[in-house]
Amino acid sequence: MLLAHRIRLDPSLDQRDYFTRAAGTARRVWNWALAEWQRQVALGQRPNAMALKKRFNRIKYTDPDWLDEHGQPWLRAIHRDAHAQPFANLARAWTRYVEQRRAGQPAHPPRFKKKGRCRDSFYLANDKFRMEGLAVVLPRIGRVLLREPLRWPGKIMGASVSRQADQWYLSVQVEVPEQLAMRSRTGDTVVGVDLGLRAAVTLSSGEKIAAPRPLKTALRRLRIRSRRQSRKLEAAKKASGVTGPIPKGFRLPVSKNRTKGALALARLHARIARVRADFTHKLTTRLCRENQAVAIEDLNVRGMLANHKLARAIADVGFHAIRRQLQYKSARYGTRIVLADRWYPSSKLCSGCGVRNGELTLGERVWTCAACGIRHDRDVNAAVNLQRLATGALAAHTALPEASQAVTPGTAAGTAPAVGGEVTPARHECGQHDGSGQEEYAAHVCARF
Repeated sequence: MLLAHRIRLDPSLDQRDYFTRAAGTARRVWNWALAEWQRQVALGQRPNAMALKKRFNRIKYTDPDWLDEHGQPWLRAIHRDAHAQPFANLARAWTRYVEQRRAGQPAHPPRFKKKGRCRDSFYLANDKFRMEGLAVVLPRIGRVLLREPLRWPGKIMGASVSRQADQWYLSVQVEVPEQLAMRSRTGDTVVGVDLGLRAAVTLSSGEKIAAPRPLKTALRRLRIRSRRQSRKLEAAKKASGVTGPIPKGFRLPVSKNRTKGALALARLHARIARVRADFTHKLTTRLCRENQAVAIEDLNVRGMLANHKLARAIADVGFHAIRRQLQYKSARYGTRIVLADRWYPSSKLCSGCGVRNGELTLGERVWTCAACGIRHDRDVNAAVNLQRLATGALAAHTALPEASQAVTPGTAAGTAPAVGGEVTPARHECGQHDGSGQEEYAAHVCARF
């Protein structure tokens, strides 16, 4: 099993300078390769990443564009992995773009990278560095201190050094043996998970977990620092006689105050990202560790973000990150992920009698079933329906006796036995689904994950 460990580095000033130059080298080589790729396509040729790499290797020490002011090849000061990997990355980017186009998915071709507008990083092959406890030995610069040792034993497949704000990180990819990568669960229940905004996650047990919403908390400070930086930029443009957009190829003079302002803004963005990642990682680990099956909805997050009134709140919770982390962590805990169909009416189905309330609107957070008179919390009701969907999928495949007890908590009917027994399929628990087809769909959905 391939796992990655991201470790914060404690580099010296000289090492920080090397990291910056290596990341800049990777960015410039990517732009050169992409420009050559587009030029060959315009001429009707079929470009190849490896052919571009061989051509670049022939000119990188002699071409005037790759020489310093003294006529010396400055690439000799940077390890070759930094300017060799962008060609493989570009080939993968074009392959992914073509596959997405063929599948009819929204796709964008590879783009040029601009300093300050892209992620600074460079690659290290597995035979070019070694881990030594709380230090890593990198080519050209030697030992760099780590904040923590490498977490997993196994074969190191590669690594990358990247920057977030003013901090540098080493991400190491390790091939871990299966018996060491797997984690034991603390529970064997089945849970339905309903994602929302008022409560980030509502469980079928009735528990609601609120998201920290770090962007909303820091939005005022973010606006203040953004305005300060914008004023510094306008002052620099005015001092240079630039009106309107900055001309291509023209660089404004760099002031210390503008540099400090940009760093303060980047640190705030990094803190927002860390708070959100901390919440999603702890939540998804808990769900996988405590349950044998987790049912979630196949939400169209891309389409939901098109609603500009809700886009910021949705992105602040991190719907896509929660689903992505659940899917890869479930493999380590042996947890099944049941993905409900996008059109499954989890909120509109009564969890007591199974009657569908087709007139339920998004603004109604509490509703009463007209057939059985049970009053439902919208989110809890949706989570209970998802839980029963997962129970039915598990019953079709494994007939797990533990799942029958998980149906009982939070259900309005409360007719399931309190002890272990035969699992009741979802189609009998939830009644008629008005032709949604989700009862039959649940079995092969569970098999996919």
